[in-house]
Amino acid sequence: MTTQADGEAHPGADDRVYYVISDLHIGGDEQLEDIEFREELLTFLESLEETDEETELVINGDAFGLWELTELDGPAKFDALVETYPAVFEQLRATGEAVTITLVPGNHDHELAAYDTYVDRFAAYNVDLVQTKSITRPLAGREIHFEHGHQRDPNNRIDDWGNPYDRPLGYYYNTHVTSTAGQLSDRGRFNWLKDIQAVTPTEWMPLWVLSKYVYREMHPLLRYALVPFLLLFNVTALLAILVGLDVAGVYAMPTDAVQGFLGQFGRPGTVAYLVLAINVALAGILLLVAVPLYFIQQDIKRTIDRFGLFDGDVTVDAAKPYEAAARELAAERPETAVFCYGHTHRPDVTAVDGICLVNSGTWLKRLHRRDGVTGLLPPVFYPSYQLAAVRIAADTDGIAVEFQPIEKPNPAPEELTLTERLLTLGRKPDPDLPERHVVELDRSEPESSVPGETTGTGPDPVNEQQE
Repeated sequence: MTTQADGEAHPGADDRVYYVISDLHIGGDEQLEDIEFREELLTFLESLEETDEETELVINGDAFGLWELTELDGPAKFDALVETYPAVFEQLRATGEAVTITLVPGNHDHELAAYDTYVDRFAAYNVDLVQTKSITRPLAGREIHFEHGHQRDPNNRIDDWGNPYDRPLGYYYNTHVTSTAGQLSDRGRFNWLKDIQAVTPTEWMPLWVLSKYVYREMHPLLRYALVPFLLLFNVTALLAILVGLDVAGVYAMPTDAVQGFLGQFGRPGTVAYLVLAINVALAGILLLVAVPLYFIQQDIKRTIDRFGLFDGDVTVDAAKPYEAAARELAAERPETAVFCYGHTHRPDVTAVDGICLVNSGTWLKRLHRRDGVTGLLPPVFYPSYQLAAVRIAADTDGIAVEFQPIEKPNPAPEELTLTERLLTLGRKPDPDLPERHVVELDRSEPESSVPGETTGTGPDPVNEQQE
Protein backbone atom coordinates (compact mmCIF):
# COMPACT_ATOMS: atom_id res chain seq x y z
CA MET A 1 0.00 0.00 0.00
CA THR A 2 1.25 3.48 -0.79
CA THR A 3 1.99 5.33 2.46
CA GLN A 4 1.24 9.00 2.70
CA ALA A 5 1.24 11.35 5.64
CA ASP A 6 -2.06 12.17 7.28
CA GLY A 7 -3.41 15.59 6.48
CA GLU A 8 -1.87 15.49 3.02
CA ALA A 9 -1.67 19.02 1.66
CA HIS A 10 -2.42 20.02 -1.88
CA PRO A 11 -0.55 22.74 -3.79
CA GLY A 12 -3.72 23.78 -5.68
CA ALA A 13 -4.88 27.33 -6.29
CA ASP A 14 -5.59 29.36 -3.18
CA ASP A 15 -8.82 30.75 -4.65
CA ARG A 16 -10.33 27.42 -5.69
CA VAL A 17 -14.00 26.66 -4.98
CA TYR A 18 -14.61 23.42 -3.06
CA TYR A 19 -17.72 21.27 -3.13
CA VAL A 20 -18.09 18.54 -0.53
CA ILE A 21 -20.40 15.53 -0.42
CA SER A 22 -20.18 12.40 1.72
CA ASP A 23 -21.96 9.28 2.88
CA LEU A 24 -23.55 8.18 -0.39
CA HIS A 25 -23.12 4.49 0.55
CA ILE A 26 -23.36 3.32 -3.05
CA GLY A 27 -23.39 -0.46 -3.32
CA GLY A 28 -24.29 -3.46 -1.22
CA ASP A 29 -25.85 -6.89 -1.37
CA GLU A 30 -29.09 -7.30 -3.33
CA GLN A 31 -31.61 -4.57 -2.36
CA LEU A 32 -28.83 -2.34 -0.99
CA GLU A 33 -27.54 -1.79 -4.51
CA ASP A 34 -30.50 0.47 -5.32
CA ILE A 35 -29.52 4.18 -5.50
CA GLU A 36 -32.63 6.19 -4.71
CA PHE A 37 -30.79 9.45 -5.48
CA ARG A 38 -29.21 8.28 -8.75
CA GLU A 39 -30.75 10.97 -10.97
CA GLU A 40 -30.01 13.73 -8.46
CA LEU A 41 -26.37 12.64 -8.23
CA LEU A 42 -25.95 12.55 -12.00
CA THR A 43 -27.54 16.00 -12.32
CA PHE A 44 -25.22 17.41 -9.65
CA LEU A 45 -22.12 15.97 -11.33
CA GLU A 46 -23.30 17.32 -14.69
CA SER A 47 -23.64 20.81 -13.19
CA LEU A 48 -20.02 20.70 -12.02
CA GLU A 49 -18.95 19.59 -15.49
CA GLU A 50 -20.34 22.86 -16.85
CA THR A 51 -18.87 25.21 -14.23
CA ASP A 52 -16.46 27.95 -15.25
CA GLU A 53 -14.89 28.19 -11.76
CA GLU A 54 -11.64 26.60 -10.61
CA THR A 55 -13.32 23.79 -8.70
CA GLU A 56 -12.52 20.70 -6.67
CA LEU A 57 -15.12 18.16 -5.59
CA VAL A 58 -14.19 16.33 -2.38
CA ILE A 59 -16.10 13.10 -1.78
CA ASN A 60 -15.42 12.90 1.94
CA GLY A 61 -15.78 9.23 2.81
CA ASP A 62 -18.32 6.41 2.56
CA ALA A 63 -18.94 7.04 -1.11
CA PHE A 64 -19.28 3.26 -1.49
CA GLY A 65 -20.70 0.50 0.69
CA LEU A 66 -17.83 -1.95 0.36
CA TRP A 67 -18.52 -3.44 3.80
CA GLU A 68 -21.97 -4.40 2.53
CA LEU A 69 -20.61 -6.27 -0.53
CA THR A 70 -20.07 -9.47 1.42
CA GLU A 71 -19.68 -11.98 -1.41
CA LEU A 72 -16.66 -10.27 -3.04
CA ASP A 73 -13.15 -9.55 -1.83
CA GLY A 74 -10.63 -6.79 -2.50
CA PRO A 75 -10.54 -4.95 -5.85
CA ALA A 76 -13.14 -7.33 -7.30
CA LYS A 77 -15.65 -5.03 -5.59
CA PHE A 78 -14.57 -2.22 -7.93
CA ASP A 79 -15.54 -4.32 -10.96
CA ALA A 80 -18.94 -4.97 -9.41
CA LEU A 81 -19.48 -1.25 -8.78
CA VAL A 82 -18.60 -0.29 -12.36
CA GLU A 83 -20.83 -3.03 -13.73
CA THR A 84 -23.78 -2.04 -11.52
CA TYR A 85 -23.47 1.74 -11.87
CA PRO A 86 -22.01 2.44 -15.35
CA ALA A 87 -23.80 5.81 -15.69
CA VAL A 88 -22.34 7.07 -12.39
CA PHE A 89 -18.77 6.11 -13.33
CA GLU A 90 -19.07 7.53 -16.83
CA GLN A 91 -20.35 10.80 -15.38
CA LEU A 92 -17.46 10.84 -12.90
CA ARG A 93 -15.11 10.49 -15.88
CA ALA A 94 -16.81 13.37 -17.71
CA THR A 95 -16.96 15.64 -14.67
CA GLY A 96 -13.36 14.81 -13.77
CA GLU A 97 -12.22 16.21 -17.10
CA ALA A 98 -13.58 19.62 -16.09
CA VAL A 99 -12.90 19.73 -12.34
CA THR A 100 -10.69 17.97 -9.83
CA ILE A 101 -12.42 15.08 -8.02
CA THR A 102 -10.80 13.85 -4.81
CA LEU A 103 -12.03 10.72 -3.02
CA VAL A 104 -11.26 10.24 0.70
CA PRO A 105 -11.87 6.79 2.26
CA GLY A 106 -14.42 6.39 5.05
CA ASN A 107 -15.07 3.39 7.27
CA HIS A 108 -17.51 1.62 4.91
CA ASP A 109 -15.01 1.97 2.05
CA HIS A 110 -11.78 1.79 4.07
CA GLU A 111 -10.60 -0.92 1.67
CA LEU A 112 -9.85 1.89 -0.78
CA ALA A 113 -6.86 2.71 1.43
CA ALA A 114 -5.68 -0.90 1.49
CA TYR A 115 -5.00 -1.71 -2.19
CA ASP A 116 -2.88 0.45 -4.49
CA THR A 117 -4.74 -0.89 -7.52
CA TYR A 118 -7.77 1.15 -6.45
CA VAL A 119 -5.77 4.35 -7.07
CA ASP A 120 -5.14 3.39 -10.68
CA ARG A 121 -8.65 2.10 -11.26
CA PHE A 122 -10.24 5.33 -10.03
CA ALA A 123 -7.70 7.42 -11.95
CA ALA A 124 -9.10 5.87 -15.14
CA TYR A 125 -12.35 7.67 -14.26
CA ASN A 126 -10.59 10.94 -13.42
CA VAL A 127 -11.00 10.46 -9.68
CA ASP A 128 -7.98 11.11 -7.45
CA LEU A 129 -8.16 8.56 -4.64
CA VAL A 130 -6.05 9.53 -1.63
CA GLN A 131 -5.23 6.78 0.82
CA THR A 132 -4.76 8.95 3.88
CA LYS A 133 -7.01 9.57 6.89
CA SER A 134 -7.33 13.26 6.10
CA ILE A 135 -6.34 15.95 3.62
CA THR A 136 -5.94 19.72 3.71
CA ARG A 137 -6.54 22.36 1.08
CA PRO A 138 -5.49 26.03 0.95
CA LEU A 139 -8.06 28.80 0.63
CA ALA A 140 -7.68 32.57 1.00
CA GLY A 141 -4.47 32.22 2.96
CA ARG A 142 -6.04 29.74 5.36
CA GLU A 143 -6.63 26.01 5.32
CA ILE A 144 -9.51 23.52 5.06
CA HIS A 145 -9.24 20.20 6.88
CA PHE A 146 -11.14 17.23 5.43
CA GLU A 147 -11.68 13.87 7.09
CA HIS A 148 -14.56 11.41 7.09
CA GLY A 149 -14.84 11.39 10.88
CA HIS A 150 -14.98 7.68 11.71
CA GLN A 151 -11.56 7.83 13.38
CA ARG A 152 -13.29 9.82 16.17
CA ASP A 153 -15.76 6.95 16.64
CA PRO A 154 -14.40 4.05 18.76
CA ASN A 155 -16.87 1.62 17.16
CA ASN A 156 -15.61 2.38 13.63
CA ARG A 157 -12.03 3.57 14.10
CA ILE A 158 -9.41 1.77 11.99
CA ASP A 159 -6.40 1.32 14.29
CA ASP A 160 -4.15 -0.19 11.62
CA TRP A 161 -4.88 2.19 8.75
CA GLY A 162 -4.65 0.51 5.36
CA ASN A 163 -4.95 -3.02 6.74
CA PRO A 164 -8.01 -4.62 5.07
CA TYR A 165 -8.29 -7.10 7.96
CA ASP A 166 -8.54 -4.43 10.67
CA ARG A 167 -12.25 -4.76 11.37
CA PRO A 168 -13.90 -2.65 14.06
CA LEU A 169 -17.26 -3.38 15.67
CA GLY A 170 -19.10 -1.42 12.97
CA TYR A 171 -17.74 -3.77 10.31
CA TYR A 172 -19.45 -6.79 11.86
CA TYR A 173 -22.73 -4.92 12.35
CA ASN A 174 -22.81 -3.91 8.68
CA THR A 175 -21.62 -7.21 7.18
CA HIS A 176 -24.04 -9.27 9.26
CA VAL A 177 -27.03 -7.05 10.07
CA THR A 178 -27.11 -4.44 7.28
CA SER A 179 -26.12 -6.84 4.52
CA THR A 180 -28.65 -9.44 5.66
CA ALA A 181 -31.35 -6.78 5.67
CA GLY A 182 -30.50 -6.02 2.05
CA GLN A 183 -30.84 -9.68 1.14
CA LEU A 184 -34.22 -10.06 2.85
CA SER A 185 -35.82 -6.71 2.14
CA ASP A 186 -37.84 -7.69 -0.92
CA ARG A 187 -39.56 -10.51 0.97
CA GLY A 188 -41.72 -8.13 2.99
CA ARG A 189 -45.11 -6.67 2.16
CA PHE A 190 -43.13 -3.50 1.45
CA ASN A 191 -39.45 -3.21 0.56
CA TRP A 192 -38.41 -1.35 3.72
CA LEU A 193 -35.60 -3.35 5.36
CA LYS A 194 -33.06 -1.89 2.96
CA ASP A 195 -33.50 1.47 4.73
CA ILE A 196 -31.66 0.07 7.75
CA GLN A 197 -28.64 2.18 6.78
CA ALA A 198 -30.68 5.29 7.51
CA VAL A 199 -31.39 4.28 11.13
CA THR A 200 -29.27 6.42 13.44
CA PRO A 201 -28.41 6.05 16.25
CA THR A 202 -27.91 2.31 15.93
CA GLU A 203 -29.71 1.66 19.23
CA TRP A 204 -32.97 2.59 17.51
CA MET A 205 -32.77 -0.37 15.10
CA PRO A 206 -34.90 -2.84 17.17
CA LEU A 207 -37.52 -0.14 17.78
CA TRP A 208 -37.53 0.75 14.07
CA VAL A 209 -38.06 -2.91 13.14
CA LEU A 210 -40.97 -3.11 15.62
CA SER A 211 -42.45 0.08 14.16
CA LYS A 212 -42.28 -1.18 10.57
CA TYR A 213 -43.72 -4.54 11.62
CA VAL A 214 -46.77 -2.91 13.23
CA TYR A 215 -47.37 -0.35 10.48
CA ARG A 216 -46.21 -2.33 7.43
CA GLU A 217 -45.94 -6.09 7.98
CA MET A 218 -48.80 -6.80 10.41
CA HIS A 219 -51.96 -8.05 8.70
CA PRO A 220 -54.16 -5.00 8.09
CA LEU A 221 -57.21 -6.52 9.81
CA LEU A 222 -55.17 -7.36 12.88
CA ARG A 223 -53.62 -3.90 12.92
CA TYR A 224 -56.95 -2.10 12.61
CA ALA A 225 -58.34 -4.27 15.42
CA LEU A 226 -55.31 -3.73 17.64
CA VAL A 227 -54.68 -0.02 17.11
CA PRO A 228 -57.87 1.22 18.88
CA PHE A 229 -57.02 -0.89 21.95
CA LEU A 230 -53.46 0.46 22.05
CA LEU A 231 -54.66 4.02 21.55
CA LEU A 232 -57.16 3.62 24.41
CA PHE A 233 -54.73 1.82 26.71
CA ASN A 234 -54.09 4.82 28.94
CA VAL A 235 -57.83 5.36 29.42
CA THR A 236 -58.64 1.68 29.92
CA ALA A 237 -55.77 1.25 32.38
CA LEU A 238 -57.29 4.00 34.51
CA LEU A 239 -60.74 2.41 34.18
CA ALA A 240 -59.27 -0.97 35.16
CA ILE A 241 -58.02 0.57 38.39
CA LEU A 242 -61.44 2.13 39.04
CA VAL A 243 -63.17 -1.20 38.34
CA GLY A 244 -60.84 -2.80 40.85
CA LEU A 245 -61.90 -0.21 43.42
CA ASP A 246 -65.54 -0.96 42.54
CA VAL A 247 -65.08 -4.71 42.99
CA ALA A 248 -63.39 -4.07 46.32
CA GLY A 249 -66.36 -1.93 47.36
CA VAL A 250 -64.20 1.15 47.82
CA TYR A 251 -65.49 3.47 45.10
CA ALA A 252 -68.28 2.60 42.64
CA MET A 253 -69.36 5.98 41.26
CA PRO A 254 -67.17 6.05 38.06
CA THR A 255 -68.38 2.69 36.74
CA ASP A 256 -71.97 3.52 37.58
CA ALA A 257 -71.58 6.82 35.71
CA VAL A 258 -70.18 5.06 32.60
CA GLN A 259 -73.00 2.50 32.61
CA GLY A 260 -75.63 5.22 33.02
CA PHE A 261 -74.14 7.36 30.24
CA LEU A 262 -73.82 4.55 27.66
CA GLY A 263 -77.20 3.11 28.64
CA GLN A 264 -78.87 6.18 27.14
CA PHE A 265 -77.88 5.00 23.63
CA GLY A 266 -79.65 1.62 23.74
CA ARG A 267 -78.04 -1.26 21.83
CA PRO A 268 -75.10 0.83 20.40
CA GLY A 269 -74.34 1.92 23.94
CA THR A 270 -74.42 -1.71 25.09
CA VAL A 271 -71.96 -2.69 22.33
CA ALA A 272 -69.69 0.25 23.25
CA TYR A 273 -69.82 -0.79 26.91
CA LEU A 274 -68.93 -4.38 25.94
CA VAL A 275 -65.93 -3.23 23.90
CA LEU A 276 -64.85 -0.99 26.75
CA ALA A 277 -65.26 -3.83 29.24
CA ILE A 278 -63.05 -6.12 27.11
CA ASN A 279 -60.43 -3.37 26.91
CA VAL A 280 -60.59 -2.88 30.66
CA ALA A 281 -60.21 -6.63 31.30
CA LEU A 282 -57.17 -6.86 29.01
CA ALA A 283 -55.65 -3.72 30.51
CA GLY A 284 -56.20 -5.11 34.00
CA ILE A 285 -54.40 -8.33 33.08
CA LEU A 286 -51.51 -6.37 31.57
CA LEU A 287 -51.25 -4.20 34.67
CA LEU A 288 -51.18 -7.26 36.94
CA VAL A 289 -48.43 -8.85 34.80
CA ALA A 290 -46.51 -5.57 34.44
CA VAL A 291 -45.96 -5.10 38.17
CA PRO A 292 -43.82 -8.23 38.78
CA LEU A 293 -42.15 -7.84 35.38
CA TYR A 294 -41.10 -4.31 36.32
CA PHE A 295 -39.37 -5.47 39.49
CA ILE A 296 -37.72 -8.37 37.63
CA GLN A 297 -36.47 -5.94 34.95
CA GLN A 298 -35.02 -3.61 37.59
CA ASP A 299 -33.27 -6.49 39.34
CA ILE A 300 -31.75 -7.72 36.05
CA LYS A 301 -30.60 -4.18 35.26
CA ARG A 302 -28.90 -3.85 38.66
CA THR A 303 -27.16 -7.20 38.11
CA ILE A 304 -25.92 -6.15 34.67
CA ASP A 305 -24.67 -2.84 36.10
CA ARG A 306 -22.73 -4.68 38.83
CA PHE A 307 -20.91 -6.76 36.24
CA GLY A 308 -20.45 -3.78 33.88
CA LEU A 309 -21.46 -5.88 30.88
CA PHE A 310 -22.71 -2.94 28.83
CA ASP A 311 -20.43 -0.08 29.80
CA GLY A 312 -20.31 2.47 26.99
CA ASP A 313 -22.77 3.29 24.23
CA VAL A 314 -23.07 1.58 20.86
CA THR A 315 -23.25 4.90 19.05
CA VAL A 316 -20.72 7.71 19.27
CA ASP A 317 -21.94 11.13 20.36
CA ALA A 318 -23.01 13.05 17.26
CA ALA A 319 -21.12 16.25 18.12
CA LYS A 320 -18.73 16.20 21.10
CA PRO A 321 -15.82 14.19 19.60
CA TYR A 322 -15.72 16.50 16.58
CA GLU A 323 -15.90 19.67 18.65
CA ALA A 324 -12.98 18.35 20.71
CA ALA A 325 -11.06 17.51 17.50
CA ALA A 326 -11.70 21.02 16.15
CA ARG A 327 -10.30 22.55 19.35
CA GLU A 328 -7.19 20.38 19.08
CA LEU A 329 -6.75 21.35 15.44
CA ALA A 330 -7.19 25.05 16.27
CA ALA A 331 -4.33 24.77 18.76
CA GLU A 332 -2.05 22.68 16.53
CA ARG A 333 -2.77 24.35 13.18
CA PRO A 334 -4.09 27.88 13.79
CA GLU A 335 -4.25 28.46 10.04
CA THR A 336 -7.25 26.09 9.87
CA ALA A 337 -10.47 27.90 9.00
CA VAL A 338 -12.83 25.00 8.22
CA PHE A 339 -13.02 21.44 9.59
CA CYS A 340 -15.21 19.35 7.26
CA TYR A 341 -16.39 15.85 8.14
CA GLY A 342 -19.30 13.43 7.64
CA HIS A 343 -19.95 9.99 9.16
CA THR A 344 -22.84 10.89 11.52
CA HIS A 345 -25.25 11.76 8.65
CA ARG A 346 -26.30 14.99 10.40
CA PRO A 347 -25.81 18.18 8.36
CA ASP A 348 -24.59 20.86 10.75
CA VAL A 349 -22.49 24.01 11.13
CA THR A 350 -20.87 24.92 14.43
CA ALA A 351 -18.27 27.54 15.40
CA VAL A 352 -15.53 26.13 17.63
CA ASP A 353 -12.51 28.25 18.63
CA GLY A 354 -12.55 30.22 15.39
CA ILE A 355 -12.98 27.13 13.21
CA CYS A 356 -16.14 26.46 11.22
CA LEU A 357 -16.99 22.83 11.99
CA VAL A 358 -19.25 21.54 9.18
CA ASN A 359 -20.84 18.14 8.69
CA SER A 360 -21.77 17.46 5.06
CA GLY A 361 -24.65 15.11 5.98
CA THR A 362 -25.71 12.14 3.87
CA TRP A 363 -27.45 11.33 0.59
CA LEU A 364 -29.26 8.43 2.23
CA LYS A 365 -32.77 8.80 3.55
CA ARG A 366 -33.14 10.44 6.97
CA LEU A 367 -35.52 8.87 9.50
CA HIS A 368 -37.01 11.19 12.13
CA ARG A 369 -38.47 9.51 15.19
CA ARG A 370 -41.93 10.66 16.28
CA ASP A 371 -43.05 8.95 19.49
CA GLY A 372 -46.71 8.01 19.92
CA VAL A 373 -48.87 10.67 21.54
CA THR A 374 -50.74 8.08 23.61
CA GLY A 375 -51.11 4.39 24.29
CA LEU A 376 -48.63 1.63 23.47
CA LEU A 377 -48.17 2.27 19.77
CA PRO A 378 -44.54 2.23 18.60
CA PRO A 379 -43.04 5.47 17.28
CA VAL A 380 -43.31 6.48 13.65
CA PHE A 381 -40.05 6.95 11.75
CA TYR A 382 -40.84 9.77 9.34
CA PRO A 383 -38.64 9.69 6.18
CA SER A 384 -37.14 12.68 4.40
CA TYR A 385 -34.21 13.63 2.20
CA GLN A 386 -31.62 16.33 2.92
CA LEU A 387 -29.54 16.01 -0.22
CA ALA A 388 -26.97 18.78 -0.40
CA ALA A 389 -23.45 19.71 -1.34
CA VAL A 390 -21.37 21.96 0.89
CA ARG A 391 -19.78 24.84 -1.04
CA ILE A 392 -16.65 26.43 0.46
CA ALA A 393 -15.22 29.49 -1.27
CA ALA A 394 -13.47 32.77 -0.65
CA ASP A 395 -15.82 35.69 -0.02
CA THR A 396 -15.33 39.44 0.37
CA ASP A 397 -15.84 39.01 4.12
CA GLY A 398 -13.83 35.81 4.53
CA ILE A 399 -14.48 32.17 3.72
CA ALA A 400 -18.13 31.33 2.99
CA VAL A 401 -19.55 27.91 3.91
CA GLU A 402 -23.00 27.14 2.56
CA PHE A 403 -25.21 24.14 1.87
CA GLN A 404 -26.57 23.97 -1.65
CA PRO A 405 -29.77 21.91 -1.47
CA ILE A 406 -30.54 19.33 -4.12
CA GLU A 407 -34.28 18.87 -4.44
CA LYS A 408 -35.82 15.42 -4.15
CA PRO A 409 -39.52 14.65 -3.52
CA ASN A 410 -40.58 13.76 0.00
CA PRO A 411 -40.90 9.94 0.21
CA ALA A 412 -43.44 10.01 3.08
CA PRO A 413 -46.65 9.83 0.98
CA GLU A 414 -45.52 6.56 -0.63
CA GLU A 415 -43.73 5.02 2.35
CA LEU A 416 -46.01 5.78 5.31
CA THR A 417 -49.25 3.93 5.92
CA LEU A 418 -52.48 5.79 6.60
CA THR A 419 -52.07 5.02 10.31
CA GLU A 420 -48.56 6.51 10.37
CA ARG A 421 -49.71 9.62 8.52
CA LEU A 422 -52.60 10.11 10.97
CA LEU A 423 -50.29 9.69 13.97
CA THR A 424 -47.88 12.34 12.63
CA LEU A 425 -50.45 14.99 11.71
CA GLY A 426 -49.04 18.33 12.81
CA ARG A 427 -45.79 16.60 13.86
CA LYS A 428 -43.94 16.32 10.58
CA PRO A 429 -40.20 17.06 10.78
CA ASP A 430 -38.82 20.22 9.27
CA PRO A 431 -35.34 19.12 8.15
CA ASP A 432 -33.94 22.49 7.12
CA LEU A 433 -30.30 22.68 6.13
CA PRO A 434 -27.96 25.00 8.04
CA GLU A 435 -27.78 28.58 6.80
CA ARG A 436 -24.82 30.19 5.06
CA HIS A 437 -21.93 31.19 7.34
CA VAL A 438 -18.76 33.18 6.84
CA VAL A 439 -15.46 32.64 8.65
CA GLU A 440 -13.63 35.93 9.08
CA LEU A 441 -10.00 35.91 7.97
CA ASP A 442 -8.65 38.22 10.67
CA ARG A 443 -6.98 35.89 13.16
CA SER A 444 -6.95 38.66 15.76
CA GLU A 445 -10.69 38.08 16.00
CA PRO A 446 -11.04 34.81 18.00
CA GLU A 447 -14.48 33.85 16.67
CA SER A 448 -15.93 33.37 13.23
CA SER A 449 -19.08 35.09 12.14
CA VAL A 450 -21.06 31.91 12.75
CA PRO A 451 -23.52 32.85 15.50
CA GLY A 452 -22.80 31.25 18.84
CA GLU A 453 -19.56 29.93 20.28
CA THR A 454 -20.38 26.24 20.37
CA THR A 455 -23.80 25.87 18.77
CA GLY A 456 -24.76 26.15 15.13
CA THR A 457 -28.03 26.91 13.42
CA GLY A 458 -28.28 23.43 11.96
CA PRO A 459 -29.93 20.48 13.72
CA ASP A 460 -29.11 20.46 17.44
CA PRO A 461 -26.98 17.31 18.04
CA VAL A 462 -28.84 16.63 21.30
CA ASN A 463 -32.33 17.19 19.95
CA GLU A 464 -31.44 15.27 16.81
CA GLN A 465 -31.30 12.16 18.96
CA GLN A 466 -35.07 12.54 19.32
CA GLU A 467 -35.54 12.49 15.54
